[in-house]
Amino acid sequence: MSTLEIRGLRASVAGKQILRGIDLTLRSGEVHAVMGPNGAGKSTLSAVIMGKPGYEVLAGSVTLDGIDVLALPAWQRATAGLHLIMQYPTEVPGVMLDAVLGEALISRGRDTSTLGQVLLAEAKRIGFEERFLHRPLNVDLSGGEKKRNETLQLAVLRAKFAILDELDSGLDIDALRDCSRRVEDLSNDTSDGHEPMGVLAITHYSRLLNELKPDHVHILVKGRIVTSGGPELADVLESDGYAAFVPEEDLIDEATASSGGLDGLFAL
Repeated sequence: MSTLEIRGLRASVAGKQILRGIDLTLRSGEVHAVMGPNGAGKSTLSAVIMGKPGYEVLAGSVTLDGIDVLALPAWQRATAGLHLIMQYPTEVPGVMLDAVLGEALISRGRDTSTLGQVLLAEAKRIGFEERFLHRPLNVDLSGGEKKRNETLQLAVLRAKFAILDELDSGLDIDALRDCSRRVEDLSNDTSDGHEPMGVLAITHYSRLLNELKPDHVHILVKGRIVTSGGPELADVLESDGYAAFVPEEDLIDEATASSGGLDGLFAL
């Protein structure tokens, strides 16, 4: 059983404090949804966990099975078992998808002899066209195709914990269903000796949670988790909005840097 533990996490970007004390504990097989208005700090949370440059940790800790995640460069956080599906997936011209996954598996000490078969099976499972498997990473793909591509990578690498930064952004109904169901399956799958994957799903909308069933829902407003509970919180949010949890004046969008994408995650 793996554990991702976030304690008292405070962080800033461009001199502005965004996260103001986040406490979360995720375990293998658990799905945690983090919901909140624009500017709440949702994308900042994913950026800090994964080590995006430009974000300063002011206090707190992030540990994965006791390992200090914040002390690791981004690539070591990935090989340790963290995987981010970005809101705006990066295009990487000249670097082929199958080559990327092969190198990623090697870096994790895993066998690549059946990679071709695994890729074909995963592509079929989520409706990702086979011809995209041997093309530059995310280049000339639609928004939905990019998210299917990111989901395929997650399934092949079998991370301990997946961080989904608005997986549902830009997806049509079919792509949303295919991607969210695959993540849900991974959160329950114990085949081949793998632990079920833990999931931190960041989203604005409860539609993602129709297929990806959350065990816990957290409402994030102005860098703080103001309410936590079960799946019923998403239903209340759908009917009553964020005003059901916090005063209306606290919902003003501060237009913080946290609302941006994570395309520069691995730029050093």
